[in-house]
Amino acid sequence: MTDVRVPILMYHAVADDPGEATRALSVSPGAFAEQMAVLADRGLTPVTTAELAARWRSGRPLPARPVLVTFDDGYEGVHRHALPVLAEHGFPATLFVSTGWLRGPYDTGGGPDTMLGWDQVRELAGAGVEIGGHSHSHPQLDRLDDRLLRSELILCKEIVSDQLGRVPASFAYPYGYSSRRVRRAVRETGYAQALAVGNGLARRAQGPYALRRVTVRRSTDTAAFERLVEGRGVARAFARDRALTKGYAVVRRTRRARGLIRRPTD
Repeated sequence: MTDVRVPILMYHAVADDPGEATRALSVSPGAFAEQMAVLADRGLTPVTTAELAARWRSGRPLPARPVLVTFDDGYEGVHRHALPVLAEHGFPATLFVSTGWLRGPYDTGGGPDTMLGWDQVRELAGAGVEIGGHSHSHPQLDRLDDRLLRSELILCKEIVSDQLGRVPASFAYPYGYSSRRVRRAVRETGYAQALAVGNGLARRAQGPYALRRVTVRRSTDTAAFERLVEGRGVARAFARDRALTKGYAVVRRTRRARGLIRRPTD
């Protein structure tokens, strides 16, 4: 069981008519309901990010056929459309919030679509959704110097703690970007585990601060979704994504070398 591979599903917006900025990474409410029915029909057991990491950390066995349902950013449709479906099946999930994008006292106005308000976030938490951190303003964390990096992590953590009365245990890297320096800062800030993207199945050997997820998009049909949760053909399904990611990594390294990315202070 120690080498079990776990699909961690990464969702963003759940909406019938999402904005252009979020359309590709959104799913319709009908598609989301159908996908959760697939999990139930196939006997998969959703767990939160904190539970998965805690079990791997302690060596306790995982439940039968574990899967994670995670949402990034904090779009309003997670409350309006996803929550009733999750409640119908009794599924837990994890929502990673960018605190500066949520409606309320800390809103910076940067949210790319209709975002959650804090009352809705509290309702989600009360319904069994783990609330994790996703930074404050959703920057590319590996491009920030140490001061700005820690400010993003700490501010997010403090706002979530203030609004919910509990300290967030889990974190997800905006855009999936991290580095050894970023992962160290996330750990030192007090987050117990963190999720990347990677578009692969999660394994204990990846370590608690680099667990991989698979992206669920508007273009993910039922057959493709079934293959993802069964762990079949994942590498092939995301081959183009990996090629683009590698190409962009080269561009980012080149920009850093030319001084176009703010260097860390250490």
